[in-house]
Amino acid sequence: MSRKGKTLKDLAARLDISVATASRALSGHSRIAAATRERVAAAAREIGYVPNRAARALVSGRSGFAALALPVRGYGVGDAFLGEFVSGLTAGLGRTGVDLVLTTVPASRTELEVIRSLVVGGRADGVVIARVTEEDPRVDYLTAQRFPFVAHGRTRDAGAAFSWVDTDGRAAFAEAVDMLYALGHRRFGLVTIDEPTTFRAHREAGLREALDRRADPSTRLETVAVPRFDRARRAAAVRAMLDRPDRPTAVLGVFDGIAIGVLEEAARLGLSAPADLSVIGFDNTPEAALAPPGLTTFDSEIHRSAETMAAMLTRAIADPDAPPETLLVRPPLVARGSHGPAPR
Repeated sequence: MSRKGKTLKDLAARLDISVATASRALSGHSRIAAATRERVAAAAREIGYVPNRAARALVSGRSGFAALALPVRGYGVGDAFLGEFVSGLTAGLGRTGVDLVLTTVPASRTELEVIRSLVVGGRADGVVIARVTEEDPRVDYLTAQRFPFVAHGRTRDAGAAFSWVDTDGRAAFAEAVDMLYALGHRRFGLVTIDEPTTFRAHREAGLREALDRRADPSTRLETVAVPRFDRARRAAAVRAMLDRPDRPTAVLGVFDGIAIGVLEEAARLGLSAPADLSVIGFDNTPEAALAPPGLTTFDSEIHRSAETMAAMLTRAIADPDAPPETLLVRPPLVARGSHGPAPR
């Protein structure tokens, strides 16, 4: 039996298409119909065809890689959001033969510096950026370079032309306030972060706008902003919010990790959710379902959003002159045991 590996020519012959069409389909070229790209990818998997990356790079001028830069301080190996996000990116990129490279950002360098080296060195064909800030130098740089990229989130400039996927945190937190208000809550708490991320700004705005629409003088909002990765300061701030008679009866955490921390501090103080306190988060990470009594949250569909970003990025790599794509997703509420009527 021949042990010789299958070639692109073998793949093209199997499908009765030209070698050029097979090559373009595997690289995700936008001029090849999506159905054809899927058919070629499926046949490649079936016969075990693996592209010669070095040869493909010489012919196409592409590396075959997309990069995601990760600051050493921040994401951790136990970060539930990161795991789902990377899994979705890998699955989406893999369908077109692009591999995801995770590049760490040491404390001595900025994320922009690392991205710049990726672009200048030709080590990636496209870049994924996360945790977009209201004014983001990464977006400005990549846009100016006309380099393919996609962002998880938006900047403050609504007219900025770049590809992004985001969840509608503004609408979600407004929905949460409306639901809690209908359940009798009037004293609200918000635990947020002090970073200028746009997702934080949108979620905070949705909460405040919903309360303003009520124009109810009996409502009250207490906000604490803490460093994202300082768990000790976060716990102390939450404890100070909850450890008094006039504490909020409903607290929103700007993401699940914070909301779960609120539940933990409440339990340490002898408070029970939802009898004494309602808590709502955002993202629907796997831990949300496991945190007693089950965290009510909004499902940002992390894996699916990342897959969508991957598809956007491969299209941008195939056709850098194509107009940017954007998608704002309305996250559904996942109701669990952590919210209920206001205590009497």
